[in-house]
Amino acid sequence: MAAPGGRAAKGALSCPCPIGYERPLNRTYPVEHFAMTSLVTIFGGSGFVGRHTVRAFAKAGWRIRVAVRHPNLANYLLPMGNVGQIAIVKTDATDAEQVARAVAGSDAVVNLVGILWQSGHQSFEAVHAEAAENIAKAAKAAGAKALVHVSAIGADEESEAKYAKSKADGEARIRAAFPDAAILRPSVVFGPEDSFLNKFASLAAMLPFLPLIGGGHTRFQPAFVGDVAAAILKCAGDETTRGKTYELGGPETISFKALMQFLLKQTCRKKLLIPVPFGLASLKAVFLGLLPNPILTLDQVRMLKTDNVVHDGMPGFADLGITPDSLEAIAPSYLWRFRPKGQFEAVADEAAEVTS
Repeated sequence: MAAPGGRAAKGALSCPCPIGYERPLNRTYPVEHFAMTSLVTIFGGSGFVGRHTVRAFAKAGWRIRVAVRHPNLANYLLPMGNVGQIAIVKTDATDAEQVARAVAGSDAVVNLVGILWQSGHQSFEAVHAEAAENIAKAAKAAGAKALVHVSAIGADEESEAKYAKSKADGEARIRAAFPDAAILRPSVVFGPEDSFLNKFASLAAMLPFLPLIGGGHTRFQPAFVGDVAAAILKCAGDETTRGKTYELGGPETISFKALMQFLLKQTCRKKLLIPVPFGLASLKAVFLGLLPNPILTLDQVRMLKTDNVVHDGMPGFADLGITPDSLEAIAPSYLWRFRPKGQFEAVADEAAEVTS
């Protein structure tokens, strides 16, 4: 039977076979300057972007200290490096003393701490601004040579979205405490564990339709998580990147509607795409945002009112010597699992043709 990465079956053109994921996950990283001598502390290293960042630094030969709130949930990172190369330490980034202990002796520090919605004491202000300031001050005091802070395209102190305002506040605090920090602002990040394409693919499997908030006109420039990890690694080891801000977007700009059409094609599903005005979406988000793991919040609706693309004149992947992978080259390699028959969709189509 055909497996993911196999040839497309006859008559299955509308349901393309997934593309192998081997090349992006096995990038070659330079090791000659580090070779298990340099130490990097990565805050938020157990998250989506974090796991790929840890892998990148491990392959490049860095010693890695992963600072996370729940160390027991980060043990899966240990096999990504050699024995003793990766250590996990319990750290609450909002606690200045814990942060100072985590960065002690580090040559570089990476901040990946972030949340998509507020819950309890995990507010945007605390996580995106106060924690960022704690990390920057501690990195400076520890004598770290480099600090890489991952923010987001759309960070704007004038934004009506609390997420965007807190991201801008965090950047300002980083710059004040550690002027040479490299700040990276990615567009929406995609990859096998993402919470964007996977979320909508799950919805497409359950619902008879997919909503197009604001008509689906918002534009994105999706960035592959492997490329974002490579950019973080580059900034940690390259002095020419210090003090600069980069906006990271993939090779194509795509509207929300086109993105949903792409997703439905890759998952072999036919669903209605229903435009939902921002006003109605905001009303629904008020109630959906009360769920423990909300699929939509009022703040996210506000964010969708602004395009999420690289601004003209901003440095990006090209300035870091990185050629980003496209959505079409990567996403099929993990979206196949949302097809009605999974990896055997093309085989089922071929069998149906033979028996008809």
